[in-house]
Amino acid sequence: MFCIKNGMIHDAIHPEAYQADILVDGGKIAAIGNDLNVPEGTEMVDVSGLSVYPGFVEAHGHIGLDGYGIGYEGQDYNEMGDILSPQLRGIDGIKPGDFAFKEAAAAGVTCVCVGPGSANVLGGTFTSIKTAGNRVDDMVVKKETAMKCAFGENPKRIYRDKGNSSRMSTAAKLREMLFKAKEYNERILAAGDDVTKRPPFDMKLNALLPVIRREIPLKAHAHQLDDMFTAIRIAKEFNVKLTLEHCTEGHLAAEQLAAEHIPMAVGPTFNNATKYEVRKKTWATPGILDRAGCQVSIITDSPVIPQRYLPICAGFAVQAGMDPFHALQAITIHPAKHIGIEDRVGSLEVGKDADIVVTDGCPFEVSTSVKYVWIDGKAQPTDVSYEEP
Repeated sequence: MFCIKNGMIHDAIHPEAYQADILVDGGKIAAIGNDLNVPEGTEMVDVSGLSVYPGFVEAHGHIGLDGYGIGYEGQDYNEMGDILSPQLRGIDGIKPGDFAFKEAAAAGVTCVCVGPGSANVLGGTFTSIKTAGNRVDDMVVKKETAMKCAFGENPKRIYRDKGNSSRMSTAAKLREMLFKAKEYNERILAAGDDVTKRPPFDMKLNALLPVIRREIPLKAHAHQLDDMFTAIRIAKEFNVKLTLEHCTEGHLAAEQLAAEHIPMAVGPTFNNATKYEVRKKTWATPGILDRAGCQVSIITDSPVIPQRYLPICAGFAVQAGMDPFHALQAITIHPAKHIGIEDRVGSLEVGKDADIVVTDGCPFEVSTSVKYVWIDGKAQPTDVSYEEP
């Protein structure tokens, strides 16, 4: 047990910061307020003059699947031989020893949603994990968070000579798998307890059952506006949940997208426009979507942008017109909601995990230093130097 004293609290729930203490017990936030009833012998951490934030949350990235400084041989985030691979699980490729995790934690990024890349129409499941630990099973917040699907240039380019050279092909392949998974689910339900009537086990269709049953969403890689609307159209056809990832052209139809009430993760923006479908990228996109009423998360798509720069990305969005409080929510409570773990992380509230960051200024500014980080109430190093990954 310990108590963080005299900090300026930015809880990601209330727009205005306030001075208060935070009592942490058993890895959870036990109390927030002034004149707390703190048991005798509790460790006191005086953060007078400093700002206290919830741990920052990334809604979409590949940290630990694409290793720090190890090149192609260390990449585990795309299966390049099967355009339809929903049976893959991101958790099976994550390397907790990746140095990028230490950098992320030191910068206050305490929880990340990690999974396959966008090579395939269906790529497999994402998992939500903390950024501290040496065994991925012990880092998990939510083992199966979403099912990755991809639209646009990537599956077209990679499988151009293998039967997927158009956006129509991509959509058709996804529909076919969803049709088959829906039928597979219906046959399982119809069989009831009679195992002799169940359909033959199919690894791919079995992996899609949580999607068909609306237990997890499709996590749709879509940069161009037409791809975003195709993802929405297909999700409605099959009555499945959906989140939109990247949303590079989202600012072109913000009002229409807001009317769909679909969580949107925007980024990566702090990099070059490396292909045609991202040529309209702008830091203004998160703010435009936010003002239209969308639930916006800002993402790095790590390692496209190093994970540790997530708060700086929010700062660029503010510079381009996004409300500062909403930008804070875009790297805390909104991504937590986006990946379905807002009951545990994303804000400073009693009962939530003690993922807490203390800084000497606004985390959006490059001059700001992180002074303390706790993940599940355990102190993390804030001064990490290079070591052999």
